[in-house]
Amino acid sequence: MFAKGSQESSSSPLLKLLSAIFYAASSLLMTVMNKTVLTSFRFPSYMCLGVGQMVTTLLVLYAAKLTRRIQFQDCSKGVVLKIFPLPLLYVGNHITGLASTKKLSLPMFTVLRKFTILMTMVMEFYVLRKTFPKRLVYCVAAIVLGAMVAASSDLAFDMEGYTFVLLNDAFTAANTVYTKKKLGSEGLGKYGVLFYNALIIVIPTLLASAFSGDLHQAVMYDDWIEATFLTCFFLSCINGFLLMYSLVLCSHYNSALTTTVVGSIKNVVVCFIGIVVGEDYLFTWTNFLGLSICMSAGLVYSYLTFVDRTSGGNVEETPHLKIEIPQELPSR
Repeated sequence: MFAKGSQESSSSPLLKLLSAIFYAASSLLMTVMNKTVLTSFRFPSYMCLGVGQMVTTLLVLYAAKLTRRIQFQDCSKGVVLKIFPLPLLYVGNHITGLASTKKLSLPMFTVLRKFTILMTMVMEFYVLRKTFPKRLVYCVAAIVLGAMVAASSDLAFDMEGYTFVLLNDAFTAANTVYTKKKLGSEGLGKYGVLFYNALIIVIPTLLASAFSGDLHQAVMYDDWIEATFLTCFFLSCINGFLLMYSLVLCSHYNSALTTTVVGSIKNVVVCFIGIVVGEDYLFTWTNFLGLSICMSAGLVYSYLTFVDRTSGGNVEETPHLKIEIPQELPSR
């Protein structure tokens, strides 16, 4: 297996575990809060909710920098060039995530998000040049099989929702892998990555919301005077910052694959919350069987991944899936 970054290998197991737990908890709360705002309160503008989360991130980080609690590079042309393509991946991940949360039930959203693991493995191989034990590849295959079984009997099939969530999978995988790459090679630091991601994309996202009519729908929303809605909207914005911070922190101390696995563990909880308390899940045995396969394989995958990362010799002794990449021929 290819060598991992120095920060990842030198981090203590406690920091790796705590950052993973922090990311899982933030991600769980984010899914529930977004679902509450967009579905329960029927807030019409997922783009404006995303803008609120970005603005919150900027305000918190800038205030922390002014008070010298944190440090990151000042804005310059070089910093802007260093951060790309993360802003594009970030806004794609953010918007498609909010849109798919609004369109799909929590269990189906959870199942289709499992394709992120497969996409992350592929991108991590090509971008970071990593290989994986065959047993992990088999677990991924089982996860994808379970997701396909569950989706095949989805009585609430929504083509737009499926499109958004699969795009969200691709953006999430690319964002996680490139975040790991930028943290390891560009010298931006975790706070710089967070701040300049949000800074570069908040204005274009707001303009897109205005031109699409999304902003107008948000302004005309009737429940802005409701204290319960305002509380949930504010908490969603705060948790948006916490999710972005926890994602970067988990990627800082762990591999991109481990960060994706943590999201898979969180999805187990989200799935069963949606089945028990959700109003938009339509039960069928085929769908439930697919969910069970998907969740079981995800847990096994998570267990094997964390065991491989904490038991030094096991990873090296395990057969790896290797893909040959032909080298470019020298020009004549």
